[in-house]
Amino acid sequence: MNALPAFRSPRWAAATALLTTSVLLTACGSGTSGSGTGGGAPKSGGTLTFAVGSDAGCVDPQQVASNETIYSVRQVVDSLTDQDPKTGKIVPWLAKSWDISADTRTFTFHLRSGVTFSDDSKLTAQVVKDNFDAVPKLGALGTLAEGYLSGVKSTTVVDPLTVRVTFAQPNAQFLQATSTHSLGIESSASVKRTPQQKCSDGVIGSGPFVLKQYVQNQSITLAKRTGYAWGSSLWAKKGEAYLDKLVFKVVPEPGVRAGSLQSGQVDAISSVGRANEAALKGGQVTLLRRANPGIVFGLGLNQSRPVLKDTRVRQAILYAVDRQQIADTVFPTGTQAATSVLAHTTPDYTNLASSLSFDAAKAKSLLDEAGWKTGADGIRVKDGKKLSLAITWIPNAATNQPALELIQQQLKAVGIEVTLKQVQVTQLAPTLQSGDYDAAWGNVTRADPDILRSSFSTKLANFYRVPAGDLDTELSAQAATSETAKRKELVTQAQQLIVQNASYAPVVELQTQLGVTNKVHDLNFDASSRIQLHDTWIG
Repeated sequence: MNALPAFRSPRWAAATALLTTSVLLTACGSGTSGSGTGGGAPKSGGTLTFAVGSDAGCVDPQQVASNETIYSVRQVVDSLTDQDPKTGKIVPWLAKSWDISADTRTFTFHLRSGVTFSDDSKLTAQVVKDNFDAVPKLGALGTLAEGYLSGVKSTTVVDPLTVRVTFAQPNAQFLQATSTHSLGIESSASVKRTPQQKCSDGVIGSGPFVLKQYVQNQSITLAKRTGYAWGSSLWAKKGEAYLDKLVFKVVPEPGVRAGSLQSGQVDAISSVGRANEAALKGGQVTLLRRANPGIVFGLGLNQSRPVLKDTRVRQAILYAVDRQQIADTVFPTGTQAATSVLAHTTPDYTNLASSLSFDAAKAKSLLDEAGWKTGADGIRVKDGKKLSLAITWIPNAATNQPALELIQQQLKAVGIEVTLKQVQVTQLAPTLQSGDYDAAWGNVTRADPDILRSSFSTKLANFYRVPAGDLDTELSAQAATSETAKRKELVTQAQQLIVQNASYAPVVELQTQLGVTNKVHDLNFDASSRIQLHDTWIG
């Protein structure tokens, strides 16, 4: 969601992304940690039908940033590493071990032997090199992956099962990046295809499931990969997944999703908002929730727009938003109002609540200072022009529209006219890249504070046209620092600069809430509050 002239693709990775890592898992209703009720031994077989609210229009994990589609495509690819959702520790997956140079410029991964892709080709160091070399060519939808590999100097095949990645500058964030779906490893055949082909037709991965059918805006169907034997070290089950088939159906209306779950037409649903909680609690449904790390839900303010170039106007927007009212009215039970640009579950988060308090009087005072006078209709005017802005948003979560309607009311109360501009998921990235928008609603999930660099560095995904300055220095330095205390200090300073300059208007932390029938067991969240279905079974 930022961008500057002279585009390079790492600009708006977080744009389509709309969701990160945390350490909070809560099961509401009669379920246990994960899902399901009662005991009994896990059993193989069956189909899990999962209703999601939207489709990103792409089935390549390296190019998908919307959680609703990540839920499915994540099951197709494995990553070099995994991240423990309880501790944040990076653990083996396709790489059985790794070595990192003292200056964090060089990462050497030792791959597992015997891993194959679903086309029977083998995982080798050359395949990893092919993947990483191709990432910069992904284009618009690959900006998260591109950001993780920014500054890469070379990827070298040391031997058939050893690959070395070298960066021009220290890059402490890279190890965690290798655990993400964005750097999931695809077969050489997939890597050779164009980004557009991978989006429309899918990819060949080494994961526990294989893509069987994709019907845009309708469904994604996956089948169990027979012979799978190289799962993450975090998974309880060794070998193949339990489930035979996964069907993800696109059901945009949240009430219809909830009704389908209650009637048994589907086994799980995404994006359960507060409005549907009461109907789903108890009975045969468990609500699973987990706080997402990363950049909180909020408004990315496009500083290339004349009205938003004035820091006082942007600061007034921050003061005019009543975060607690929005969290309590719209979002799932337990949702926290934002207290920084980062969620509290993100490593090196800093509490800036005192700078994000609701203060309508302060907002009005700032607008007065900026020369915006209240007109007869309550909307402020300056030089004959109304203080008006449009918020661009996508319908990928049931909470988006009601949250924005509240923000619309809150900003009107201080004299700012807001229109809501809905676009399709597939339209968001081009819109942000073009810069033809005032403000954009969204969030970006990642269990590492380097997500700030992906979104706000003028050298990368400067979605909001933030001017070059001190923030660039802090963001580059934190990515290069392996010293824990120093990195925390730099990340703290970056958060403070973003809030002080109102480069982003934080609103609420994202809490992923799923509805799951009690016959579904061990549907677990990963470190980014997406789902892992290898261990899931029905009984």
